[in-house]
Parts: sequence; structure tokens; C-alpha cells
Amino acid sequence: MKWLDRFSERSARSVARQSSRRGFIARVGTMILGGAAIPLLPVARASNNRPDAPAESGDPRSCDYWRYCAIDGFLCDCCGGTYNSCPPGTTVSPITWIGTCTNPVDGKDYIISYNDCCGKSSCGRCLCNRNEGDKPVYQPPLSNDINWCAGSSVDTPYNCSTAVVLGLAVAES
Repeated sequence: MKWLDRFSERSARSVARQSSRRGFIARVGTMILGGAAIPLLPVARASNNRPDAPAESGDPRSCDYWRYCAIDGFLCDCCGGTYNSCPPGTTVSPITWIGTCTNPVDGKDYIISYNDCCGKSSCGRCLCNRNEGDKPVYQPPLSNDINWCAGSSVDTPYNCSTAVVLGLAVAES
């Protein structure tokens, strides 16, 4: 058993020579702060879990279509895409603005994500500028006055905008 005592003593002295209490406290503090910062990391908001499609009525090529209550731009439905997909040759911007629109068919409010399609020059057809619920630029996620293609990894030209239903808007009490 003497060999175990000598081994333990040598190991403890070696660790003591190579570290200090301050270094230990600094490492523990770094781990605590690092763990606390994890919720601050960016999160991919896009998901494949789409809600059930709401009942639709109206013309997606018309600015009066219910999903377009907070849109500002050219409608992708007139530019080779649809109200929820980009035209060929463009990519959806990874950052968006949102709005809440009332569906006239069921009377429910839905959260709509307005996604800019980027990579080709401006479509130029079916311009729609409705600003219901638009907030000033100091609240960027709710503002439709920003070129959201600037956050894209592709070329930044704006082409058109889509209106994707994210889910049912539920009022918190």
C-alpha cells in the first residue's frame, strides 16, 4: 500500500505545482458564464413542422389577399413563385419580418412570416404596400421597411416577398 500513498502524494503535488486556487476559480467562473450564455446563441427559427393550413379564400395575386396585411414588396405569386415559395433562381432570406393577419374564412388571427426572395433583380409586378401593424425601424422584426436580403449569403438583390403562415396567434392572459 506504500506505493499507492507515494503515487497519490506525487500526483497531488504535481497538480498543486501546475495550478492555483485562482486558476481553478477562473476556470469554474468561465464554465458558469459560458453555460449562462448558451440561451443567447442564435437559433434557427425555420422548421419543417408547419401548422395545419388555414382555410383559404381570395386571390393570392391581389394585394387584398388576407395574408398580405403587413406586406411591403412585390408578390411572389406574380413573379413565378407562390404566396409561400420563392420563384426559381432565388433563395429565401434567412431573416424575416412578421405580422398578424385575420383570416376572413374562419375569423382567426394567424402569425405570418414575410420572407424576401433574393438573388435576382426586382420582379416589378404586383407591388403591394400594406402597413397594418408595421412598427418603426427601431423594432426590426416587425418592420417591413428593411432590405431583408442584406442578411442573405447570396447576392443581395431583392426579387419578391412571400407570406408564410407560422401558426395561430394566441392571446396570452
